[in-house]
Amino acid sequence: MLLENKVIWITGASRGIGKASALRLASEGALLVLAARDEAKLNETADEIEQQGCSRPLVLPYDVSNVQSVKEAFGMFLKHHKRLDAMVNNAGILEEALLPMITPEQVDRIFAINVYATIYHMQYASRIMMRNKSGSIINLSSIIGQAGKEGLTVYGASKAAIVGATLSASKELAPFNIRVNAIAPGFIDTDMVQTLSEQKYQERVSAIKMRRAGTPEEVANTVVYLSSELSTYVTGQLIGVNGGMLE
Repeated sequence: MLLENKVIWITGASRGIGKASALRLASEGALLVLAARDEAKLNETADEIEQQGCSRPLVLPYDVSNVQSVKEAFGMFLKHHKRLDAMVNNAGILEEALLPMITPEQVDRIFAINVYATIYHMQYASRIMMRNKSGSIINLSSIIGQAGKEGLTVYGASKAAIVGATLSASKELAPFNIRVNAIAPGFIDTDMVQTLSEQKYQERVSAIKMRRAGTPEEVANTVVYLSSELSTYVTGQLIGVNGGMLE
């Protein structure tokens, strides 16, 4: 197994890409830490992992955007583990609004979850990883952070910020043998996609060269790669998982 006994922390692990990544990482032997606000959903993910015959993950329900909650979560983590091999910053929200209609509350909410939480988790994770002089930090960006899209100015800005944070952190942490990379998914078939009308769905698919939406599991495969020894010389990269999406 690629990740036997590797300790890996995933935020936003209760659904979508986070849940798919948790199941995939567990199948490769990882010892997982699952984070999200919904404790019941996290336990459902943990149950599924245990039913696969894998070790039951440590479940940490908390608000990832609250720096004090993040600090306390890492304190709890250190009571169970003394090392951290990979940190997957997946938690995020998407809210649409045309530029004239954006509210300050929306900007604060999106940046708190998508950007500030990622920075807080990189900060605390890197402190642990520095002790062992090894580790991998994986940040979830988006194709919207590269190409933009109408109605998604705040979301696009938050995901572009993830790229800048990843590139800077990768340079800072490379001397400690800590890799920092980002994944930019395209149109992935998650809960957010299910809310689209059939017309909107088909419009999005028509912009993809592969002519289909991606699956959370296909993003999870890249998470496995970046968490494993297969990527020991890969850092400061933005990896698109988008099926040839044009926008």
